[in-house]
Amino acid sequence: MSSCREKGVDVTHEEIWTYRTETGMSHGVDAVDVVGYGVEALDGSIGKVDEATNDAGSAYLVIDTGPWIFGQKVVLPAGVITSVDFEDETVFVNRTKEEIKNAPPFDETTYREPSYTEQLGTYYGPEGHGYRDW
Repeated sequence: MSSCREKGVDVTHEEIWTYRTETGMSHGVDAVDVVGYGVEALDGSIGKVDEATNDAGSAYLVIDTGPWIFGQKVVLPAGVITSVDFEDETVFVNRTKEEIKNAPPFDETTYREPSYTEQLGTYYGPEGHGYRDW
């Protein structure tokens, strides 16, 4: 699989925080509709959607990982979501469990602050350790 850079695609800050068209999330679907959906990483289940936003240029999901990471939550930028199965109520992401587990830690009091979203954008973006080909 080739990277975005090899394909001549520049991944911007806005793209990592925007739902891809093919997910079905960008076409009039209210993000809160996926709250409670299961979330599948490339290598298995990681939890359930606890919170979701569809804000332009800053969309994300907060995932409650349950026992997987000792009940912690993680934030996934909208750009890592590859598809949503509305019938089976499942969100699919193009990251492994390990990549998600190693993301900047979730903090209930600061996860909406620009400094945290910048950390996540860097981590999941093309220069970060959690980057995976689009």
